[in-house]
Amino acid sequence: MNSTLIRAARMPDGTRGDIAIVDGLFADPADAVSPSTVIDADGLLALPGLVDMHTHLREPGREDAETVLTGSRAAAAGGYTAVHAMANTSPVADTAGVVEQVHRLGRAAGFTQVVPVGAVTVGLEGSTLAELGAMADSGARVRMFSDDGHCVWDPLVMRRALEYVKAFDGIIAQHAQEPRLTEGAQMNEGAVSAQLGLPGWPAVAEESIIARDVLLAEHVGSRLHVCHVSTAGSVELIRWAKARGIRVTAEVTPHHLILTDEEVRSYDPVFKVNPPLRTEEDVHALRAALADGTIDVVGTDHAPHPAEHKCVEWTAAAMGMVGMETALPVVAHAMADLDFSASDLARVMSARPAQIAGLTHHGSLQIGTGANLVLVEQDAAHTVDPDLHATMGRNSPFRGRTLGTRIVDTFLFGQRVYAAGALGAPLAFTEAGPWND
Repeated sequence: MNSTLIRAARMPDGTRGDIAIVDGLFADPADAVSPSTVIDADGLLALPGLVDMHTHLREPGREDAETVLTGSRAAAAGGYTAVHAMANTSPVADTAGVVEQVHRLGRAAGFTQVVPVGAVTVGLEGSTLAELGAMADSGARVRMFSDDGHCVWDPLVMRRALEYVKAFDGIIAQHAQEPRLTEGAQMNEGAVSAQLGLPGWPAVAEESIIARDVLLAEHVGSRLHVCHVSTAGSVELIRWAKARGIRVTAEVTPHHLILTDEEVRSYDPVFKVNPPLRTEEDVHALRAALADGTIDVVGTDHAPHPAEHKCVEWTAAAMGMVGMETALPVVAHAMADLDFSASDLARVMSARPAQIAGLTHHGSLQIGTGANLVLVEQDAAHTVDPDLHATMGRNSPFRGRTLGTRIVDTFLFGQRVYAAGALGAPLAFTEAGPWND
């Protein structure tokens, strides 16, 4: 029997106690007799392992930007024990073969549970539905589908997708961006874009798609997830839809909780992202919505790029930011003035995303579930240095910023995959184990 006893950790509800891990599952501390490892967690906060519903691991096809292995290592360093790998790879993850490849690469890496996301349409082109059923029935057991990076703009295609996944309680994760309203857009449309002379990206381009899609979801009775919500108007639409009982969930990124379009005045392409950084008013609306549950989860939208795709003039630069290794500290900082507790952090970064995604062994510290856990030191000021990160991407908008929360240890099904600032040993995923439940 392999057992670990973590002593005197502070739980999300503020109480203190011991946590026992036996053979990869949380156990009663009384059952951890003569534990193999004892960890003193006095002063540390214990959270369920974080779950990211929105990452870009780039493999297959863009291994110059990231691989499943490097992205998995970054996840472990950020406290993530499960990440959803978006479908915009090359080839696109629109077949059972590609999602199974990503699934196998994740298991071979062993630093986080990699959950493939299937494409909604063939080639992300928005016209023909991809092999949704085949991906759902594959060894990867895909349940979430997204054309992220592209909007499923055709309402008929979106309706058919929602109808199709309803058969197996799947979910369509929409990148809400009306393409005709954002042609050539470089940043948020507003006072700053007018002053800088950059083509603007209006809030209504996001909001109009959300309005359409929540009505389609209501009509079909299916599940809709709105990716990277960025505007105050989007928040109100989602709040309205939830009040009507529509099966909609939503996410916000860490960077949209703290950064605004004022950053673009620097013309530093590290701040170029899709959807764009919005206004201070939008930031405050997003924070309030995350606090009150209108927005369900934080998704990083971790999007690594090679230096040559970012170290260019603004208009030629790729859109996207890395984020897994700074997500928890950034969210804790952004929400500090809203009386956002440790249990709230656990809710939006672990419990709720695990629930939406159907990951039964993630999202709680309950005895008998997978021992997916992160130990966190609060009030631990440190300066963000992307050059020290595990991800291949260096395009972090938080370079040089001081944050006050630090990841200490990450456990993946009881395996200590990250410890005191260094990667540990990966988990050997086998055919038998709780990760197959």
